[in-house]
Amino acid sequence: MLSILDRYILKKYLGTFLLLLLLFIPIGIIVNLAEKIDKMLANEVPFMDILVYYLNFTIYFANLLFPLFLFLSVIWFTSKLANNTEVIAFLSSGVSYYRFLRPYMIGATIVCVGAFILGNYIAPQASKEYNEFIYKHLKKNKKDRDVGNVYRQINDKEYIYVSRFNIREKSGSNFTLEHFEGNEMTFKIMANRINYNEKDSTYTLLNYSKRWIGKAADSLEILAKKDTVFSFEIEDLTPVEYIAETLNFNELNSFIDREKAKGSNYINRYEVVRYKRWSLPVSAYILTIIAVAVSSIKRRGGMGVNLAIGIAIGMVFIFFDKIFGTMAEKSSFSPFIATWFPNFVFAILALYLLRNAKR
Repeated sequence: MLSILDRYILKKYLGTFLLLLLLFIPIGIIVNLAEKIDKMLANEVPFMDILVYYLNFTIYFANLLFPLFLFLSVIWFTSKLANNTEVIAFLSSGVSYYRFLRPYMIGATIVCVGAFILGNYIAPQASKEYNEFIYKHLKKNKKDRDVGNVYRQINDKEYIYVSRFNIREKSGSNFTLEHFEGNEMTFKIMANRINYNEKDSTYTLLNYSKRWIGKAADSLEILAKKDTVFSFEIEDLTPVEYIAETLNFNELNSFIDREKAKGSNYINRYEVVRYKRWSLPVSAYILTIIAVAVSSIKRRGGMGVNLAIGIAIGMVFIFFDKIFGTMAEKSSFSPFIATWFPNFVFAILALYLLRNAKR
C-alpha cells in the first residue's frame, strides 16, 4: 500500500520525466527537420511519410536518450524538494533515508519495464522504418542507398558475396555463392543480379551460371533467369549496422544463434545491441540513486549547482557507454563487459554518494 509520501514523490518522478521528454523531443524534431528539410522538399517526400518518419524518430530518440532524461528529471524535482526543505521535513518526521528512496525505486521499476518493452519490441520496428525512410527519400541518389562489397559466411560450407546491395529494393549485383567440401570448392553460382521476392521468399537470379567442379572435368549450367531458394536469409545481405537494431527481442536472439553457427565475424556487434537492451533499462535504478543522492542535499547556489553536477555525470555515463560499446564492436573485447561496465562503475559511485547523502 502506497503512502501519501510515496504517491507524492512517484507522481513527481513520472510526471517530471514525461514532461522532460515532451519538452526535449520537439527540440530534437525541429533540429532534425532543419537539417533535412531541403532534401525532403527536393525529393518531394509525401507529407504522411514525413509524419510517420517523425513518429518513428520520436520513439528512436526517446529510446536512445531516456537515461539522460530520467537522470535530469530526478535531479530537477528532487532539487526543488530540497530547496523547499521538503526533504528535511520528510526525514525529520522519522522517515529513514532508505524509506525515502522507496517511491524512487518504484518509479525506476516502472521506467525500467517500460524501457525494456520499448527497446526490445517497439523501437526495433521504429528503427527499421526510420532507416528505410532515410534510404528511400533522403539519400541523394540510388548509389547512396547501396552497400558495397558484402561478403558473408552463411554456414560451414558456403560463402556469399555481392559487390553492391540495395537495402530498399532488396537486390544486389555481381552475386556469387561458393560451396566447399573440406578445403575443396565443389560448385560455384554466379549471377549479374540477385533479387529477393518477399511474396514467396525466393530469389531471382539474372544471367545465372552454375559451375560444378569435378576431378576429371567441370560442368556448367547457364540461364538468362532462374528462380530458386537459398539457405541464407535476406538479412545476410544487409549491412550489420542496419540489421541488428531492427530486430525485436526474440528475432535478435535467433539471429545471433544463426550467426554463431555460421561463424560470423560480426557477433560482437550484434551482442552489443542485445546486451544494451538489458543494461540500459537497469541503468534507471543506478541513475535514480545517483540523482537523489546528489540533489537531495540543499546546496548554496540552489538547483543550478545540482543540475550542473547532474549534466556532468550524465555526460560521463554516455561517454563510457559509447566508448566501451565501440571498443567491443571493433575488437575482441567482451560485449558483455563493455555494455555492463558503465553500470558497474556508476553503481559503485551510487553507493558512495548514497552513503554520504544518508549522513
